[in-house]
Amino acid sequence: MLHIILFGPPGAGKGTQAALLQDTYSLVHLSTGDIFRYHIKNNTELGAKAKAFMDQGQLVPDSLTIELLQSEVEKHPEAKGFLFDGFPRTSAQAEALDAFLASRNQKISALIALEVAEEELKLRLAERAKTSGRVDDADPKVIENRIAVYRNETEPVKDHYKKLNLYHGVDGVGSINEITTRLTNVIDAL
Repeated sequence: MLHIILFGPPGAGKGTQAALLQDTYSLVHLSTGDIFRYHIKNNTELGAKAKAFMDQGQLVPDSLTIELLQSEVEKHPEAKGFLFDGFPRTSAQAEALDAFLASRNQKISALIALEVAEEELKLRLAERAKTSGRVDDADPKVIENRIAVYRNETEPVKDHYKKLNLYHGVDGVGSINEITTRLTNVIDAL
């Protein structure tokens, strides 16, 4: 079973690439951001809790995120594998994901990181706010905070998977097709 973590800072292109890769490899795409936005839009209890953190550019607490992700995985018993987008975001989440998969006699195949310079990220996020209505991307202070949270809390996840020899960095700048080719080259070599 193929389990890929598509990793990178906000605005790196994870969602765009995940949409292309899920079809290529018949994977179930699990985007924690999309899942949380669904719950927010539908005014669920989980959505209200998540929104309070997201509106400030903060990460949703691990316990809430892990519980949600496990329930999403269990909804797809027929899956050939999963493409995790936006998860894990902390070392604790990485350890919880590893333990959850191990309980199912499975493991992460690779963490593939889209590497993009900070200034490019800021431009992409500002543009995404205009084109997709993502209000969380419209405020420069929130963008700055999201990038800082990524650097401080999420980037250490790379070290966790580097220690397991599962980390692969990919240049996240270029055309969508160029980046997709770089990603498929890594996945095909697994």
